[in-house]
Amino acid sequence: MSNDWKERLGVVFSTNPDFRYETTAEAEETTLAPQQQNLKIWLDRLKGGRVATVVRGFVGSSDDLAALGKELKKSCGVGGTAKDGEIIIQGDHRDRVVELLVKAGYKCKKAGG
Repeated sequence: MSNDWKERLGVVFSTNPDFRYETTAEAEETTLAPQQQNLKIWLDRLKGGRVATVVRGFVGSSDDLAALGKELKKSCGVGGTAKDGEIIIQGDHRDRVVELLVKAGYKCKKAGG
């Protein structure tokens, strides 16, 4: 049995012996140039009263998002994550993140209250 059974969960049974399951792979989104990105920098409160800097609005592949997140975390000297189109950095580092992104050529601004 093939290992692609999860991709064809909607098909239960076929009586055609020549039937082939066709799965559509989602195309990875192409990454826009830094000058075309419009990023928003938010301050978010997490559980337990902790704060985090959140970068939203990135348009591109998850690999490029992870690379940008890694660079920001390294430059700020803190931990965080990059997933679902957002980069979350532990602590309030909005000014530093804006400075780093502008230096890299991104259009960004602080958002929220």
